[in-house]
Amino acid sequence: MAMRPLLALSLAMLWASPAFAAMDSSIEVWKSATCECCGNWVKHLEANGFATKVDPAEPAALAEIKREAGIGNKHASCHTAEGYVIEGHGPAPDIERLVSEQPDAVGLTVPGMPVGSPGMEQGAESEPYDVLLIRRAGTTEVFAHH
Repeated sequence: MAMRPLLALSLAMLWASPAFAAMDSSIEVWKSATCECCGNWVKHLEANGFATKVDPAEPAALAEIKREAGIGNKHASCHTAEGYVIEGHGPAPDIERLVSEQPDAVGLTVPGMPVGSPGMEQGAESEPYDVLLIRRAGTTEVFAHH
């Protein structure tokens, strides 16, 4: 059972190639089985045309998936999506832009759980947040500001 996340992560790294990413609008999401905001983010993706596959993961397995994908504690959030790695509550238009532009990158992260980001809606309340592009060298840059 412990090998399943590692096998899926290995396959996901194959998907991370820009050529594959441009052909596919499916996203595999690894999350805690009890995380409500993660489920809300998945609904946001589906409403924006993404096909999703959701995999519940124990905290240790989720931490290993993040580590293997190159997501350090500083950039971690409550769930991880694979293809290009999408860590946290990234908006669908930013993911679409990532796939369209195909940068040489690991993926995107929205560290923490900012109020107002997809899945973290609380009425009209929101806080500004950045979507960061994670470069393969581990550096980040602002990809979008919301």
